[in-house]
Amino acid sequence: MSTPVSRRMVEVSGTEALWLLEGAAQGRLVYVQRETAVVRPAVHLLQYGRLIVRTPAQASAVTGRTTLTYHADEIRVAGGTGWTVTATGPAEIITDPNEAAHYRRTLPGWVHGPHDSLVRIHPQTVTGFRLAHETA
Repeated sequence: MSTPVSRRMVEVSGTEALWLLEGAAQGRLVYVQRETAVVRPAVHLLQYGRLIVRTPAQASAVTGRTTLTYHADEIRVAGGTGWTVTATGPAEIITDPNEAAHYRRTLPGWVHGPHDSLVRIHPQTVTGFRLAHETA
């Protein structure tokens, strides 16, 4: 019989949270639409303190939002360890054709069209936690 393992969440600094986020390959864009939380898979990169996100969401669904939230994590199922980071801030759709073309080449994503949006988030609130086992 195995002994149950106690788990805990340890908050990390905003700097460490951004470092973890920068090393992640993908995450999720989260926003509210018609009073329902919508979660879309996404890829991202952190550049000059801004989070560039490519996601299969209609640009009209995220345009005009005061803030957007991006979440990424790396959780090892077997041990329940890893980390989780959430970044929230004002956002804008990237509309400049040259800039959009650059990010579409840089970020592997979904098919071009109405469900392929590029969003720039200016993180104002960044929270992160390391998931660990309780130490004796």
